[in-house]
Amino acid sequence: MEATVTTANSEKTWGGGNEPMNASYGKMMMWFFIVSDALTFSGFLAAYGFSRFKFIETWPLADEVFTHFPFMHGVSAPMYYVALMTFILIFSSVTMVLAVDAGHQMKKNKVIVYMFLTIIGGLIFVGSQAWEWKNFIKGEYGAIETKGGSILQFVKDGKQIALADFAVKLPKEREQLTRSHGTWFMEEADMASYTVAEVQAGFKANPDVLIRTELIKDKQKTILSRAESEERLADAAVVVEGANLIRNEYGSKLFADFFFFITGFHGFHVFSGVIINIIIFFNVLLGTYEKRKSYEMVEKVGLYWHFVDLVWVFVFTVFYLV
Repeated sequence: MEATVTTANSEKTWGGGNEPMNASYGKMMMWFFIVSDALTFSGFLAAYGFSRFKFIETWPLADEVFTHFPFMHGVSAPMYYVALMTFILIFSSVTMVLAVDAGHQMKKNKVIVYMFLTIIGGLIFVGSQAWEWKNFIKGEYGAIETKGGSILQFVKDGKQIALADFAVKLPKEREQLTRSHGTWFMEEADMASYTVAEVQAGFKANPDVLIRTELIKDKQKTILSRAESEERLADAAVVVEGANLIRNEYGSKLFADFFFFITGFHGFHVFSGVIINIIIFFNVLLGTYEKRKSYEMVEKVGLYWHFVDLVWVFVFTVFYLV
């Protein structure tokens, strides 16, 4: 019995020569990358959302965390600088659109100008994000972490104050262990500016200072009475200044973990986009795409740039607005 062989109709089979949806191979691959990367960011943001919902009563308030603005030290400007960063990134997306449109019209000089503005916008955003990280890591007020892991902040007349405003200096019990000061193979992280004993002594000497807990009610953190404050402070374990992957003076440790991971991952994407834009920019200067009679490379990198801008809108909404 002979086997029947079915031959495919070559006219109905895609041989790779045509362009699905009028998109070239390069643009199709860029779209595949964008879709896969969007799923990755979606997973991160979904994990953040579930974690925040679980610890909603102790999650840090963005208006109290992101209050810094360059050259305005000591002035509370909640969300102002983050809003400026967002505007700059969105504006860079506009200049990228103009660069792509100029490429379609084969206007090399306009492509150069708009690509240059896009690169400048990206560099400003990455630098601003690094500055935001610096302030987040350094902290502003300081806090106490209890043996149970709770964060205690200090207030006076209803407003949060720094440890330096009331803590006292006591004789040092020990110095920080470093490779240059101690056994050569032993080293530890930077020590806090104050010890638990110094904070407790300063708190005792200032009866108008109260403790504020992480617990949020009516969008405000709970302020304890003087007696309750003294009781909670007796359970102090360590002084916390700023935020890292282990401790966080602003509240939940998960908030800092997600902040570093998600904004860092997005910042890496923006930085990569800036590097790619610079490479394309020099190719435009050299007339590479003019010789090819196509600025499709500008359009492909433009797709990536719009993607990182769109992702930031979601990150901005989740971390700073909601």
